[in-house]
Parts: sequence; C-alpha cells; structure tokens
Amino acid sequence: MRPSLARRSLWAALALIALLGLYVVAVGERGVLLLRSGEAIGVALGAAVLIIPVLTLWFLVREVGQARAVDRLTGVLAGEDALEVDDLPRSPGGRIDRAVAGERFEPARDAVVAEPESWRAWYRLGWAYDAAGDRRRAREALRRAVRLERDGRR
Repeated sequence: MRPSLARRSLWAALALIALLGLYVVAVGERGVLLLRSGEAIGVALGAAVLIIPVLTLWFLVREVGQARAVDRLTGVLAGEDALEVDDLPRSPGGRIDRAVAGERFEPARDAVVAEPESWRAWYRLGWAYDAAGDRRRAREALRRAVRLERDGRR
C-alpha cells in the first residue's frame, strides 16, 4: 500500500473510531440515566441499554488489536523481503479482477494444506480470500495466522 493511501486509511479509521466513541458515550449516558430513575422498568431498560456500549467497545478493541497484529505480521514479512506484491489487475473503480484472484487463490490454499501450522501460509491465504471477495474467510485465516505466529513465539 502506498504511504499516502495508508495514511488516509489510518485517518479514516481514527475518525470512525472517534465517532463510535461519541456513540458509546451518548448511549452510555442514556443507560445511566435510566438506571438512576429508580423505577423497575427504567433500571431494566438502563441495564439493557448499557450492554450496547460494552459490546461495542469489546468489538472495537478486538478488531483494532487484530488489525495491529496483522500489520505486525506484514512488517515481519516485509523485513524478510517475503511480502508478495499486489499486482492484481483492477477495474477503473479499483475492484480486483475476481478471475485472476481465483487463479492466485489455489496456490495459497495448497500451501496451507501442505503446511497447516505455517502462519505465513495462513497469512497469504487470508489475503487471497480477501482478493477473491470472501471477507469472512479472510478474517478467519488472518486470525489463524496471528494465533500461529504468537504460539510460535512462546
């Protein structure tokens, strides 16, 4: 990723996190006000409303931690000069050509089958899934790569 694009992506992520923080504070305040009402229904609703910001914060911390861990793995591969170049053909709108992404997917999957305990293979498979448009499997594969790499450091 080009440095200017990476910087813009970081600022966009920080802006969204700030907006999410405002949401959490606003909803949390409403929940506390309902709890303080002293009425049974208000206390019950306040407790229910407070679950939303707690879950939101948990999800946010989890996803930011995952992104930082994947970024660290990217740095490790870059330091080893083993980071694959993203030269997939794209449409004018920036979408990756799915047919070419599919061709690149097979070797990544085969590498995981050959070395299921290799975080590098799972990392590459995650990005192959991402290029193919399967975001759910991409996240799962990248989480697996992070776990394998962490377990290997212990």
